[in-house]
Amino acid sequence: MAGWLEMTGAGGPAMVQDGGRPGQMHHGVPPGGALVPELLAQANLAVGNAWDAAALECLGRLELRVRGRGARVAVDGRAFVVADGESFLVPPPEHASVRYVAVDGGLAVPQVLGGRGTLLVARMGGHEGRLLRGGDALPLGEPLGPPRALDVTAALDASAPIRVLLGPDTERFDPLMAASLQGSGFTVSPASDRVGMRLHGPALAHGDEGAGTSKPMVRGAIQVTLSGEPIVLGPDHPTTGGYPLIATVIRADWGRLGARRPGAPVRFHAVSLDEARDAWREHLRQLQGGG
Repeated sequence: MAGWLEMTGAGGPAMVQDGGRPGQMHHGVPPGGALVPELLAQANLAVGNAWDAAALECLGRLELRVRGRGARVAVDGRAFVVADGESFLVPPPEHASVRYVAVDGGLAVPQVLGGRGTLLVARMGGHEGRLLRGGDALPLGEPLGPPRALDVTAALDASAPIRVLLGPDTERFDPLMAASLQGSGFTVSPASDRVGMRLHGPALAHGDEGAGTSKPMVRGAIQVTLSGEPIVLGPDHPTTGGYPLIATVIRADWGRLGARRPGAPVRFHAVSLDEARDAWREHLRQLQGGG
């Protein structure tokens, strides 16, 4: 083993996350992955890892120690060197909903269905499929390349609108609801998690009594409950669902939305499919350290 990262104390939930495990939806397994891919990439690139390597996703204060070798560590984009046996503190997130801790070489927990990230709803991946606790030790991989900087300021602009593709169930809504989605302000509900982000705001009436056929779901899909409350599906979303979908957040904006804390404002702006594809291609180039 090329050393390990030891959890000596946790003041909030923490787990292993990476770039996700796509291609498993037919097995009922959502893609998972980082809630805020931009911050994961920023931490990983700062220690020379691939942008989507396994790292810690944490919601509170952590106490960690490196054992077996010295290591370069990054908390979001701030990198520093830790000696063998040395402990360090990770403060809770200050501006975003979560924080990422990356170590050079990545967290070498076992791959499960092509990914190392924790899927709590299935108790798989990460470290024993659960949240981390004091005494847990995570193996480290071998250090790879040189560190690189990634500026995520624009990508995570908290005042920028969240871009969406309208549909596919617009016919199940009052004709004014698509305009209401874009013209109204929402706020992030405290009752949000990795499965879905609930939004407070105007009800999006659809008159649907829950009789819709269950269909495949994707991250970013905006389901609307019988009460008219929108729920934006997160990385650990159910793979099927029956609530009507008024729109879907484009992939390039997953992190921009996921980074927002309870009470943060959310506005939506509709774009075309071509615009969504172009935005993702440019966004992916940035995540991979393309400048």
